[in-house]
Amino acid sequence: MANRFFIASAPHLHSDYDASRLMADVVIALMPALAVSAWVFGLKVLLVTAVAVVSCVLLEFLIQKFVVRGPLTIFNFSAVVTGVLLAFNLPADIPLWIVVIGAVVAIGVAKMPFGGLGKNPFNPAIAARVFLLIAYPVQMTSFPAPRIDFVDAYSGATPLAALNEGKVDFAEFDAQGMFLGAMSGSLGEIASLALLVGFAYLLWRKVISWHIPVAVLGTMAVFGVCVAATRLQGDVDLLWQYPLFHLLGGGALLGAIYMATDYVTSPMTRCGMIIYGVGIGALTMCIRLWGAYPEGMSFAILIMNGMTPLINKYVKPKRFGAK
Repeated sequence: MANRFFIASAPHLHSDYDASRLMADVVIALMPALAVSAWVFGLKVLLVTAVAVVSCVLLEFLIQKFVVRGPLTIFNFSAVVTGVLLAFNLPADIPLWIVVIGAVVAIGVAKMPFGGLGKNPFNPAIAARVFLLIAYPVQMTSFPAPRIDFVDAYSGATPLAALNEGKVDFAEFDAQGMFLGAMSGSLGEIASLALLVGFAYLLWRKVISWHIPVAVLGTMAVFGVCVAATRLQGDVDLLWQYPLFHLLGGGALLGAIYMATDYVTSPMTRCGMIIYGVGIGALTMCIRLWGAYPEGMSFAILIMNGMTPLINKYVKPKRFGAK
């Protein structure tokens, strides 16, 4: 029998899983965080998420039907994942027309013009989030207060914004409240426990590996300890409070677990993944501490998305049979 060779774009998987199964697993992993967000902010969370998902799927269908005229790919759930992640980067009470614009940027600008799944150089949901943050800064930084009341000090402002304004008193730091979601922020920022449950599910299903999330979060933690060491003033507890605050108080978990690990825009080798993750973690902390925005995860992921081809070029696995 003659050998047959198939040439296709990423992701390349050596398993029985196809793209639709992998994307479905990501959607399942995000459901606990969606439930927690709905509990914290109310049912409007579900409306924002539904509009984001429907807009992304519909736009991808229309582009493929009337512009690209290629085979439909809306059934591989990639547009659904983009829609959910887009919603997770938005405030719960954001106007719905802005959600639709975000979907247009994610699918119509960051994904389909490059050829669709497997060919986009930047994470579509992250690209849309950065665009909306620049274009509509007021709406993107106006967060409703949580309906549950563990941490009064953070109501109406994200923890990172409060830290940036010097309003955080670490003597009253409530790690448990932040871990359970009692703080303001985007839909996906406030569900730390649920995001970790989803992370465990993705590891169990072998959808992602630990390398990128651990590299991102570990770098942020080490960076935080070093910064805290310069600000101790006799308070040794700051050595663990400060880095933990940064891990729980923003989009660190959401970005590290669900967006930095995107197959298409992240490196292929384990060593490359670690370099990529360290870069994201360091850039995130630099932007948070010395940048104009209190949160830097989205910008850091986009920058390292752009570095991925370079990492893949210079960090390669040893050739089979090579010494």
